[in-house]
Amino acid sequence: MKLTVLTENVAGHDFIAEHGLSYFIECDEKKILFDTGHSDVFLQNANKLGIDIHAETELIVLSHGHWDHGDGLQYLENKTLLTHPASFMTRYHKNDTSGIGLALKKNELEKKFKLVTSDKPYYISNNIVYLGGIPRMNDFESLTTPFEDENGNGDFVPDDSALAIVENDRLVIVTGCSHSGICNITDYAMKVTGMKKVKAILGGFHLKGDDLQTKKTIQHLKQLNIECVYPSHCTELPALADFYNEFGIRQVKTGMTFNF
Repeated sequence: MKLTVLTENVAGHDFIAEHGLSYFIECDEKKILFDTGHSDVFLQNANKLGIDIHAETELIVLSHGHWDHGDGLQYLENKTLLTHPASFMTRYHKNDTSGIGLALKKNELEKKFKLVTSDKPYYISNNIVYLGGIPRMNDFESLTTPFEDENGNGDFVPDDSALAIVENDRLVIVTGCSHSGICNITDYAMKVTGMKKVKAILGGFHLKGDDLQTKKTIQHLKQLNIECVYPSHCTELPALADFYNEFGIRQVKTGMTFNF
């Protein structure tokens, strides 16, 4: 399995960055674009890496319906798009009512893509599964939300999902933002795949501070003896510092590649 970072908050050498996330995943003879960021940055970085997204991408997986993960869809068409059915809701920040949903509505996406939605695990191949809706089981994750839906109800991002990839009898988990909780995602990925050993977790963890949730998350992941942990994107500096102290993490930057 090979994962290439096309969009990240932090720029790597000779690459550009934006607030967003996009990965190009090659595994099981599949080439998958996981999220698109919010502009054409993913395409610009892919071109520098010699990756022709338009020609090579077989499937786009959208981790959830937030602008910084899906507005780059405006630059693509004629692909299969896989996501959760709730990804298309209208949603806002509570503090300033600014929109955080997708620029393209569901009917517009249906015209551009072959749209596949699933709130249950969806097998892309024998070894790659889109997890669908993530059960919220841990008592320290997904307890509050800064978002609300068009009816003024709290939006806990029910569409938040991830990929679980089995490589050499070990599990690699790729997440977009982990609004459902990175530990909930990890536990569910292990349950769905039946894997007992997690090789790596990579993506946004949505942890903001040196606080109880971050500490409990680290404790939970350490108990699973995970080999490689790569928090990025929406994981802010105080939490990243805690992960560095516990796991010796590398900072994820645009243009980086990971081989598992």
